[in-house]
Amino acid sequence: MGEATAAIPEVVLQSSNGQRRIPVIGLGTAPEATSKVSTKDAVVEAIKQGYRHFDAASAYGVEQSVGEAIQEALQLGLISSRDELFITTKIWVTDNHPHLILPALQKSLKTLEVEYLDLYLIHWPISAKPGKVTYPIEQSELVPFDMEGVWKSMEECQRLGLTKAIGVSNFSIKKLEKLLSFATIPPAVNQVEVNLAFQQQKLREFCKSKGITVTAFSPLRKGASRGTNMVMDNDVLKEVADAHGKTVAQICLRWIYEQGVTVVAKSYDKERMKQNLEIFDWCLNEEDYKKISEIHQDRLIKGPTKPLLNDLWDDESPLIN
Repeated sequence: MGEATAAIPEVVLQSSNGQRRIPVIGLGTAPEATSKVSTKDAVVEAIKQGYRHFDAASAYGVEQSVGEAIQEALQLGLISSRDELFITTKIWVTDNHPHLILPALQKSLKTLEVEYLDLYLIHWPISAKPGKVTYPIEQSELVPFDMEGVWKSMEECQRLGLTKAIGVSNFSIKKLEKLLSFATIPPAVNQVEVNLAFQQQKLREFCKSKGITVTAFSPLRKGASRGTNMVMDNDVLKEVADAHGKTVAQICLRWIYEQGVTVVAKSYDKERMKQNLEIFDWCLNEEDYKKISEIHQDRLIKGPTKPLLNDLWDDESPLIN
């Protein structure tokens, strides 16, 4: 068995009756085109290293692999029960309709081979015609998003015990305000892009004031980037990393952790997985924060549609976030 890293800190999720704690760092499982390691093997390795939160989505096509990894981890004795893991998955826009939420969750549970989720998220605040998953989504496929009807169905999923908590992803402050205006169970989590080149201070402060945990995706701005990576190729961050004897990735993840934000980091590389957990026994200083505050801000993930939607982010400018 691999050397497990010291236990990862956890945050209590509000809106889950205080029953659920989310590890502050988890493994993202969106497929890596360049990776030679399968999702199943990556998840098993991550469990060996001490990861307990695994973030999936129906649209990623990885739920079966994650489920197989959980079964293998149980067989190997890496965990004694599925209850030791925190499993998140997300509903795709084609199922973002009140009558399709429960069947979609049941399908995900079957594919993951688990009896319940820890967290179920609305992947994007838009709906498309039911049917095949395509990415990017053609705007012609979009239909009106019945946020209230969808959220009522999400709440029912939690009441049935099929998920311990419910939340959203890619929601702006304006959309969260609308959701909170009618929610019986408020969202426990808003999973959004947060990184040093898109710090989202305004959104983070709003979520904190409402008891919504923020989970950061694209913490290193990898994935959809084209050309220079504004974080990993940043000379100032390289200086900060060198001063601490850390990697740029570790500086990024430590900063996110110090903001009280949870994170899903996507790496199938064994060594980088290990490095991503080595962020808890040191701190950034005032000078680091000053340098980090001067990094140019710009959203990496502009949206899932083609062409992009004008009102997806409700004009919440990155320059004032």
